[in-house]
Amino acid sequence: METRRALLVDAFTDEPLAGNVAGVLPDAAGLSDDRMGRVAAELGASETAFRFEAGDGADERLRYFTPSTEVDLCGHATIASYAALYAAGEIDAGERTLRTNVGDLSIRVDDDGTVWMRQNSPTVEAVDETELDADRLGDALGIDPAALRDVGADLPVAVASTGLPWLVVPVNFLERLGEAEPDAAAVEDISNAHDAAGIYAFTFDAIDAASTLHGRAFAPAVGVAEDPVTGTASGAVGAYLRSVDAFDGDFPDEIRFEQGHFVDRPGHVRVRVEGDEVRVGGRAVVSTEGELTLPAEREDDIIEA
Repeated sequence: METRRALLVDAFTDEPLAGNVAGVLPDAAGLSDDRMGRVAAELGASETAFRFEAGDGADERLRYFTPSTEVDLCGHATIASYAALYAAGEIDAGERTLRTNVGDLSIRVDDDGTVWMRQNSPTVEAVDETELDADRLGDALGIDPAALRDVGADLPVAVASTGLPWLVVPVNFLERLGEAEPDAAAVEDISNAHDAAGIYAFTFDAIDAASTLHGRAFAPAVGVAEDPVTGTASGAVGAYLRSVDAFDGDFPDEIRFEQGHFVDRPGHVRVRVEGDEVRVGGRAVVSTEGELTLPAEREDDIIEA
């Protein structure tokens, strides 16, 4: 048996036990897919990031596993990884290149520990109401369909992606969004039908006056009933807001997404959108650090980096 250093890191917050917790293995060299999956299940975070050497023009590679499957990209686990590495003195502030399953991404660490992640060029595709109407969406999310129709004329339902696709659903008021009681099977069916990781429902009716919107992310298709604070979805929604001209031609230099309050894990994400460039930023704090004991590899495991 062997041990590896393992962390639980709360991302998109300055306080422990808030924001979105991610598992982080700072050194995952030699671990197989099977072992990474088992580690992610043991740590129990919505996603765990595994760090490998990259070479060939990148500073490191990250792979991301939920407790049930690998996902190509995870914003909060990326922020958590770099914030933890910086806090431990393992990397310096400045620009770095991250290799992921969706390609190489630019990362910047500010002197104050804020981590900025440049995501892939965005795509936004509106969903025709004949394919997915307010009644079906409302039933799946446990939200009165009227709360979706109120905003549907100005803000369409769409699939947006900056590396990981999300189905973006606008809701009229925070009260309606807070009442959501999703049918996991129905949300998973809709997500799969639109090749999306999950549904991100949002409202401009935010709790904090400094926030642009309040969001909730439901991703049972990848094993996450509700993700407290979601970096990939925030970047995708930032791109969506620009695509649909949500601010009538006066797009802010930076927008602030709040999330997690309805699952007692409040946090916020900073998003900057300039043309095809989308950056997501936030802080993170290590809440747990220790040594994880791993079983011996199975003979049929394939070691990949």
